[in-house]
Amino acid sequence: MNLLAVWLINAVSLLLLTYLMPSIKVENFTTALVIALVLGLVNVLIRPVLLILTLPVNLLTLGLFTLVINGFCFWLVAEVVKGFSVPGFGSAIIGALVYSLIAWAASAMLLGKD
Repeated sequence: MNLLAVWLINAVSLLLLTYLMPSIKVENFTTALVIALVLGLVNVLIRPVLLILTLPVNLLTLGLFTLVINGFCFWLVAEVVKGFSVPGFGSAIIGALVYSLIAWAASAMLLGKD
């Protein structure tokens, strides 16, 4: 039940993101659900590999390169999922950051601490 709630929170967070960043487009709520699912899969399967491969750069930048990796994952999902568009890599980095902040705040408010 908690997994379903987090999935829905992430989908709604994507829709809220489109209001805060009009350059990022999400077609509808169904597309937002698909995006949230694919983004979750990318974060579980691809992101750890990228973090390990870029570990030296991440250490040199004191972890700030993780923002670039998150932006890349966000952009990758936009390239794969139809109905989701991110105009550029800079928008992807900022969009990923804002999206994670919205999802974190909504999860904290609605689900509380676990």
